[in-house]
Amino acid sequence: MQKIIYTIQELDKVARELLVRVTSKTLCFYGEMGSGKTSLIKGLVRELGGGDQANSPTFGIVNQYQDNNGELLGYHFDFYRLKSEEEGLDLGLEDYFSQDTWFFIEWPEKIGSLLPENSTKIILRVIDPVTRSIEILNTDRIGNNSE
Repeated sequence: MQKIIYTIQELDKVARELLVRVTSKTLCFYGEMGSGKTSLIKGLVRELGGGDQANSPTFGIVNQYQDNNGELLGYHFDFYRLKSEEEGLDLGLEDYFSQDTWFFIEWPEKIGSLLPENSTKIILRVIDPVTRSIEILNTDRIGNNSE
């Protein structure tokens, strides 16, 4: 497990650092409402060359992002409103996850058994109104934690 403590003003720097530390393109964001999941994803998309296009897909469930060249950068899922894993299957998650691209997943616990085994678990916690902590748990293809 790796841990980063940062302030909201350091978000872009933390996004760069996070991209160096993850071992997977499937990033699963865990944290209470208001912990900064969407803000961090916005920073990651910027760092990956997607500009400022990232926003919360809460009502649409999934957003697709392109890089500055118009190529697919990845998908941003927000499963907050899902009632069951079956709803995730109905969205065609298997087809999405078969692609070699970035996946940013908010509320991944709603589709736990559908997540790729080689995903990175990112736990966000609020320390105070401007300070957050991130714990990074990288997993390999057989589901073991690696640090």
